[in-house]
Amino acid sequence: MEPDDSREHVVPGTDEELDGADVRGYDFRDGVDLGSILDSYATTGFQATHLAEAIDIAERMQDEDATIYLTLTSNVISSGLREVVAALVREGHVDVIITTSGSITEDVIKTAKPFKMGEWDADEAALRERGINRLGNIFVPSDRYVWLEEYLYDFFDDFFDEEAIRTPSEFVRELGATLDDEDSVLYQAARNDVPVYCPALTDAEVGNFLYYYRQRPDTPDVGIEIVEDYDSLIGDSMLQDTTGLIAVGAGVPKHHAIMTNLFRGGAEYAIYIQTGMEGDGSLSGAPPNEAVSWGKIKATDGSNYTEIQAEATLVFPLLVAGAFF
Repeated sequence: MEPDDSREHVVPGTDEELDGADVRGYDFRDGVDLGSILDSYATTGFQATHLAEAIDIAERMQDEDATIYLTLTSNVISSGLREVVAALVREGHVDVIITTSGSITEDVIKTAKPFKMGEWDADEAALRERGINRLGNIFVPSDRYVWLEEYLYDFFDDFFDEEAIRTPSEFVRELGATLDDEDSVLYQAARNDVPVYCPALTDAEVGNFLYYYRQRPDTPDVGIEIVEDYDSLIGDSMLQDTTGLIAVGAGVPKHHAIMTNLFRGGAEYAIYIQTGMEGDGSLSGAPPNEAVSWGKIKATDGSNYTEIQAEATLVFPLLVAGAFF
């Protein structure tokens, strides 16, 4: 084969004209404008374009007055995204929150004692000796949890005084009503009548302290019942004309939202922000089109859902800025 004979393999050529938009990013000729930058994401490609799709879907949720479910994992509250979530609740952009137990405990702690910036590359044994817990590059001194235990013990006395068996949503609502911090998600949820569901309430310090609280000889046989909350979630979802899901992180909160919407034939809209891999078959890595196969998200032309494969602190504030403010 002569060199020229290989050209058709290397440069095959085509006469086909594609209908898609030209790939083009923000050129900065007119300075810096966040709205224009976010608009340019639609033609930037890769995950930027998925973020642009998410902004469009979130705007459509609002245009159709959808009931918006926000799900989040506890690391969202560990980080500065706590204030972003609180703003969404404060301004009436979220109707239902489903989260993890760590979100609740960390939100309460931050009303009195801040978390501190640390570093990823730390001497873990030395941190343990100093009583410092590490969350990525965020440090949380153990005295925060000593304070939390005292706060919760006082709260438990009042919370279980009239009824021995309560629900997680009651726990969160009444706990939020005791707080005085406008940057608190629980504070804003309690004052704006946004229900907060936590299916795995014992999976953090709440569970630890409930265990010790129940060991006290003068404590009645108190407990947390979860099925009533699930009844409420399902029953309320079936009353909604349109629903939209924004899942920041995955796990139990994400699945609780899509499973709840299964009972009404699936959610009309869904946005996932996650880093899990699909290849292991886990729910945490499952993309929204997999939920379509289960009936948890409605099947349309595919424009009603998207997945942003990115770490949430990078993209969630941009989604909120572009779609809600």
